[in-house]
Amino acid sequence: MIKKSIILFVFTIIALGQITAQTGTIRGNVLDKETGEPIIYGNIILSDGNSNTTTDLDGFFALTKIPVGKHILKISYIGYKPYELEFEIKKAGSIIYKKIFIESEGIKLKSVDITAQKSRRKSETRISKLEISQKQLKAMPSIGGEADIIQYLQVVPGIISTGDQGGQLYIRGGSPVQNKITLDGLTIVNPFHSIGSFSVFETEAVKNVDVLTGGFNAENGGRISAIVNIKTKDGNKKRLGGFVSANPFLVKSMIEGPIIKLSEKSGFNASFLLTGKKSIIEKSASVLYPYVSGKDSIGLPYNFEDLYGKLSMNLGNGSKINLFGFNFKDNYNNPQITSLGWKNTGGGMNFRIIPGSSSLIIDAIFGYSKYSTETIGLDKKRRFSQLKDFTSIFNFSYFGDSYKVEYGFEVNTIHTNFVFDNIFDQRIKEFQNTTNISTFMKYRKTWGNLIIEPGVRLNYYASLGDMKLEPRFSFKYNINDDFRLKGSAGKYTQNIISTSNDKDVVNYFIGFISSPEEDVYSFLDKKNTKDKLQGAIHGIFGMEYDILDNLEFNFETYFKDFTQLVVINRNKRKIDDPNYVVETGKAYGFDFSTKYELKNLYLWLTYSLGFVDRNDGEQIYPTVFDRRHNVNVLANYNFGKDYSWQLGVRWNFGSGFPFTKTQGFYNQLFFKDGVDSDYKTENPDNIGVVYSPVRNGGRLPYFHRLDLSLQKTVKFSKHLNAEITASIINVYNRKNIFYFDRINYKRVNQLPFLPALGIKFGF
Repeated sequence: MIKKSIILFVFTIIALGQITAQTGTIRGNVLDKETGEPIIYGNIILSDGNSNTTTDLDGFFALTKIPVGKHILKISYIGYKPYELEFEIKKAGSIIYKKIFIESEGIKLKSVDITAQKSRRKSETRISKLEISQKQLKAMPSIGGEADIIQYLQVVPGIISTGDQGGQLYIRGGSPVQNKITLDGLTIVNPFHSIGSFSVFETEAVKNVDVLTGGFNAENGGRISAIVNIKTKDGNKKRLGGFVSANPFLVKSMIEGPIIKLSEKSGFNASFLLTGKKSIIEKSASVLYPYVSGKDSIGLPYNFEDLYGKLSMNLGNGSKINLFGFNFKDNYNNPQITSLGWKNTGGGMNFRIIPGSSSLIIDAIFGYSKYSTETIGLDKKRRFSQLKDFTSIFNFSYFGDSYKVEYGFEVNTIHTNFVFDNIFDQRIKEFQNTTNISTFMKYRKTWGNLIIEPGVRLNYYASLGDMKLEPRFSFKYNINDDFRLKGSAGKYTQNIISTSNDKDVVNYFIGFISSPEEDVYSFLDKKNTKDKLQGAIHGIFGMEYDILDNLEFNFETYFKDFTQLVVINRNKRKIDDPNYVVETGKAYGFDFSTKYELKNLYLWLTYSLGFVDRNDGEQIYPTVFDRRHNVNVLANYNFGKDYSWQLGVRWNFGSGFPFTKTQGFYNQLFFKDGVDSDYKTENPDNIGVVYSPVRNGGRLPYFHRLDLSLQKTVKFSKHLNAEITASIINVYNRKNIFYFDRINYKRVNQLPFLPALGIKFGF
């Protein structure tokens, strides 16, 4: 069936090529003349005004259906001099490729091309999609003065983080395992460190981040809630450069440069990029933050290190090959809870091929990753998880005048090894090999003011012998140049489940297995289920309004029906109890955001109202991440001579998370000697908790926190500079509760007042 689909796609592309061959095409790459970096989302306009587009993440663009004759192409981007290119379509069906270098006007502020962004909003559906650039990431006040993607994601509407430890994100009602996070196209199953303020991704190496909080189309699959795609930049193509930096939390460095320099005449060039970072907070906390690391505190017992490398080769005509590899490590050593670590290693190759005589673009990814984690807690229970993932992806794109066709296929081979001892001394052990094969097709068509994107994804889960058809659809209607309506809907499935539980406030041990081949029991239906996959249905509707050229408003309401969630049966008491059980859930609400952007000022206000619940067959209850109200205010202001000063402000306000109330305590006797235990005279040291029968019936106090940062850039020469960053987290020292230790009757708070000073030398 998959072969037939691919053959049909190929014939479709050939037919479309014949239809559009009566005109010509121009395509090319727009690059920074000094560094060779791509110009992302630059404006491309044909002189007759009938054709326009924007460049993509590689600076690539394509304009089709251009009449035979001479034309002028106009390129513009904020911070760069306007550029005009004269070219000629000599005969019908010809394709011209141009490599275009544009010059900087001087000072580059942390801003984007508003005109290009507005053009893309009018020509693409972009439902529940946010694009984040490296400049935006660095504009946010951050812990230790160190910008990190996880801290920025917490500002995105619909995204919730339960605390400063655990490092997990919940996106519009989906738990972490239901969110797919990729690095250069390769899935990273646990990308956040134990201290929830840092990820494995190096900010300075990030080119762009696409956040899809729901309703995503058929090109994305494998998860039922959300997608976060992270792409890294190429190394500098013209000169050797990099940076070293240090702050109280970590030290890091990056080096990049050409192997074969980019030139305007030569088509081939190659460059490299290497990054590394290592935490030092476990050593510096006792000196710099004694109130966090006093004699009665465990301090900040985190240790991590991340390495990433990339080799990029540009072949000419827009074609390119990237080779990349990574080694991420994390350790958490808390003598009061547990000691554990995880390691994530892997690498891969991705490439883009743009045939010189075709409008077809081919993108492919081949990669391998290995994730392993193990812990033995104070209860002496062993928990171990290992996941190996082999990925192969081929995607094809065909551009027409008012349409775009995308199709492709993906093969994932997953090996999992899992051991879990629960509190009742019952062991759940799984070793699985499975292959998932999927194919998709998406078609985007513009009719006047209406844009539609129907799509379909077909998944075959080999180990289960199960095939799933996932229809997707999105639309946008431009009522006028400033006001747009949009919506999307889709069906989603996934084959990966997590050992983490939505009932836990924080999860340190994060393991993964594929959907079990054995029976899965549903307490809702009182029987084993036929379907063993996790599934969801999304529905989203929203509107966009450009109030002014530099002031935009976005509103979206959403509903996610988690039709089946497969979880480990942590309450397994007997050997014949099921290892896996089923839950269902719902998430709904709305997200609002408004953004105001000037040459040196950036303001972003977001508000989310959300409702998230689960049904395990015993009761319907709100999840521990069911934050009803969430407000974020982000501001960034550049000032001073050459705009060398930058002030950042972030304020977050959120309603309290749910928790299960305590009804009482009891002396917990484990009867270690069986029936011979002397329960009359033995004095147990352990205390048990009697919980309320109403799960998560209480609410913690409201959360709010103000963060500030001030950065000064000092230029010593054209390429040598220093960035000095002073930051304060929790400026007014709000005592935000993390959780309450019921046994010791002790409140555990989140991060206190944390000042930091960091410095980075760039060369």
